[in-house]
Amino acid sequence: MAPEIRLGAREVTRRFGGVVANDAVTLSIAPGTVHAIVGENGAGKTTLMRILYGLDRPDEGTVVIDDEPVRLSGPAEATRHGIGMVHQEFKLVDELTLLENLVLGREPVRRGRLDWARARAQAEALAGDTGVRIEWDRPAGRAPMAARQRLEILRLLYREADVLILDEPTAVLAPPQVADLLELLRRLRDGGQTIVFISHKLQEVLDVADTITAMRGGKVSGTVRAEEADADALVRMMVGEAVPQVHTSARVSSGDPLLRVLGLCVTDGRGRDHLRHVSLAVHPGEVVGLAGVAGNGQDELVECVMGLRKPDSGRVQLAGEDVTSRSVADRRRAGLAYIPADRRRDGLSPTSTLVENIAAGSQRTPQASRRGWLRRGPLEDRARGIIERYRVRCPGPQAPAGSLSGGNQQRLILGREMEPDPQVLVASQPTRGVDVRGSAYIRGQLLALRERGGGVLLISEELDELVALSDRIVVLSRGAVTGEVCGPVDDLAELGSLMTARA
Repeated sequence: MAPEIRLGAREVTRRFGGVVANDAVTLSIAPGTVHAIVGENGAGKTTLMRILYGLDRPDEGTVVIDDEPVRLSGPAEATRHGIGMVHQEFKLVDELTLLENLVLGREPVRRGRLDWARARAQAEALAGDTGVRIEWDRPAGRAPMAARQRLEILRLLYREADVLILDEPTAVLAPPQVADLLELLRRLRDGGQTIVFISHKLQEVLDVADTITAMRGGKVSGTVRAEEADADALVRMMVGEAVPQVHTSARVSSGDPLLRVLGLCVTDGRGRDHLRHVSLAVHPGEVVGLAGVAGNGQDELVECVMGLRKPDSGRVQLAGEDVTSRSVADRRRAGLAYIPADRRRDGLSPTSTLVENIAAGSQRTPQASRRGWLRRGPLEDRARGIIERYRVRCPGPQAPAGSLSGGNQQRLILGREMEPDPQVLVASQPTRGVDVRGSAYIRGQLLALRERGGGVLLISEELDELVALSDRIVVLSRGAVTGEVCGPVDDLAELGSLMTARA
């Protein structure tokens, strides 16, 4: 007889010092369903998933597997129960191929040697069963984000998991890739798998889930059937009130450009073009959106603008001054600020304190250091001010950045970059992995900079976000500009066709 609860929690409480991350949480996930977990950053979703996967242990309460209370000793025991988890940060080895990553730790062996023919046959069969395509010989570090995401799921299936916990699986995917992933999850559910789906994107949740549980302040605030819910109801369950939508009216900006990119070309070591004669400009009081499917030159353009990569040809100008050969530090002193797409890799040092992270990039200024020594008092005062003004939920300025939720890490980066009142802010995926209230706050801050006369170059794979905030949208496809859309965008299909056009 099939269990009523394939995976769940019974009165689970988990404390970290004085912070209660999970407060008497009870959760029941039925077999063969997609059960979504929604909530603000810091609501306790990830902590609960870590407990269900055996990475953490509750202070009180128990995990429930197949209707029975269980004490998990670790992820290995969870795996023996058929439970697997895909984390927000992928666990692949970049230097190994996708096939090698798939079988890593469970390699098929024949006569004492790795049987790669059998490994490939198993991989192809698994891909065929799930309806996905994988370039098995490609190194993981050079694979598209969507391929890495699919591989993480296939790794769990290869290890015979039938419960898949997916923590923000769509945060790094472009809209067409999201649609593909949701279709894969439906196929897995229809095949008998149980999916636990954690997401901030409520429309995706409504599209794919059978049941939705909302968390707020470490507690379960409600569970509903997906067909009985809508986005507004979920927001009220998550935050206790409605969250206003942030959008702007497009306008034509005047004045000399604050940022100008002229004919940028970038080619990699294998002769592939990543940027082909890309030009654009950002004027005072303007948000310029950059649209494109992931991997079409957005990252290379941002790196060239910030000084992280030298273009093969072309120029970058700030306020009319050529900075193509200038360092990152010089560009920052000239008024350029940056919110990177990957906050944990490029925006923060997770093991360093909030004070140290806020000082990063300005540590050589007179306000931050004297005679080569950091001025701890002023730096801590600055950190406290940013924490308060940008509403960063944290134990204090000496807490490690890695202890914060993703949304609060993003607020910290936003505060650090906005505090000097930059001329130009390059914001790459600024609301990725951030909850609805946090996203609205970040978008409001970008528009506030625009109202002060600053310029924003907004790179986002969220078309709704680009449309809501941008005065103009420049579209990249295959490393080239395929078009520009000005004013209100009434039809997203126009953007979509430009995103897939050949230049």
